[in-house]
Amino acid sequence: MDLYLPIANLPVNMLVIIGLGGVVGLLSGMFGVGGGFLTTPLLIFYGIPPTVAAASAATQVTGASVSGVFTHISRGTVDLRMGAVLVAGGVVGAVVGAGIFSALEAIGQTDTVIALLYVVLLGSIGGLMAWESIQVLVRRRRGLPPPPVKRRHHPIVTALPMRWRFYKSGLYISPFAPLLLGMATGILTMLLGVGGGFVMVPAMIYLLGMQTQVVVGTSLFQILFVTMASTLVHSLTTKAVDLVLAILLLVGSVTGAQLGTRISRRVRPEYLRIALAFIVLVVAIRMALGLGWRPDEIYTIEAG
Repeated sequence: MDLYLPIANLPVNMLVIIGLGGVVGLLSGMFGVGGGFLTTPLLIFYGIPPTVAAASAATQVTGASVSGVFTHISRGTVDLRMGAVLVAGGVVGAVVGAGIFSALEAIGQTDTVIALLYVVLLGSIGGLMAWESIQVLVRRRRGLPPPPVKRRHHPIVTALPMRWRFYKSGLYISPFAPLLLGMATGILTMLLGVGGGFVMVPAMIYLLGMQTQVVVGTSLFQILFVTMASTLVHSLTTKAVDLVLAILLLVGSVTGAQLGTRISRRVRPEYLRIALAFIVLVVAIRMALGLGWRPDEIYTIEAG
């Protein structure tokens, strides 16, 4: 069943796009990640232009985050003060990312830079996740307890001036730390169409030293507003948001997430993490190969 995407300017199989959204939603429900870091590569593999894929994926992440944010707020697992600082940084980062995006478009290197960033980001994160998961499995097989996790600020965070109290997070740190973290996530959201949770959550734990009870809820709170800002900025600047594509992805992801949540309850967490690491590494390798493969048609002609 073909459907024309007005912004991407090409016909797609509606069921395939919904299926891609379903796969991302399934992974989101299974592994507790937003899934945006896989949406953009999968769309690119299908043939969607990287610019449209990144912009539309951010829109889809916005829709998928709404219910999760309200659930966490009702449970009291969101540090609203920390979230506000992260959102402020994220909005600034989205504007900076828009400038970078426009500069890349001007020199015709947007597609290449997006692919390179995905290779580096997914490769490093997938490698670290795989190494950590393998260590946990080895220790478990040897009957050793998992290594203790120490919650402390990174030395760089401690050195920053001016301190605020973030009561729910159990922190007394400079607001510049979460502000800069939010900016970095905003730039990533703008360039790659990711929610940034797979970067944000580890950074909140290991760099800021936040209490784990509020990490996921606060991360989702920031993701919701930053992806909204990124979608707005994309709409006004790049005009690359394809709402038809985003809605199809959202339909699939909502359904897939429900199934993924059920599966996650039956599988041990360490096996889920190593499976996610494997998937992330496979996508990174495929993106890297795509940078070096010679296309079937080197030259194309477009009627103006």
